[in-house]
Amino acid sequence: MNTSRASLVQEIAEAVIAFQDRATGHVPKAVTVVLSQDTLVVVLHEALSPAEKDLARSPKGATQVQEFHRQLFSAASRELQDDMKRITGVEWTEAVAEVEPTTGGMVQAFARAAAIQVLHLATDDVRNSHRNEGPEDQT
Repeated sequence: MNTSRASLVQEIAEAVIAFQDRATGHVPKAVTVVLSQDTLVVVLHEALSPAEKDLARSPKGATQVQEFHRQLFSAASRELQDDMKRITGVEWTEAVAEVEPTTGGMVQAFARAAAIQVLHLATDDVRNSHRNEGPEDQT
């Protein structure tokens, strides 16, 4: 494939945006793409509609929004996986989507063979964990 890495990433982002528009009628504010040999991770920033954001304000509503997007992605992701294969030349055998309803962010992850697990860490949690790792904090 004679496609530059930057144009490959741009084409992936555009395919994901088009998929989101077709599947939900709402496009994310921005998309970040991370591509390695065996894994493709796409982060959709502000991917939820205003109605979904309102619903996600309660714990029950947040769970409903997460489950809706998991089921939607599961049902419709074959089309997106086909797009990713066409663009990258790689057969992605695993695909998952996870929504963080409080931020409206979504992660779509694709892998060639490994099982995928998406974890969300709040920025403050990451900063605090690094502070607590030093030998001076050990008791």
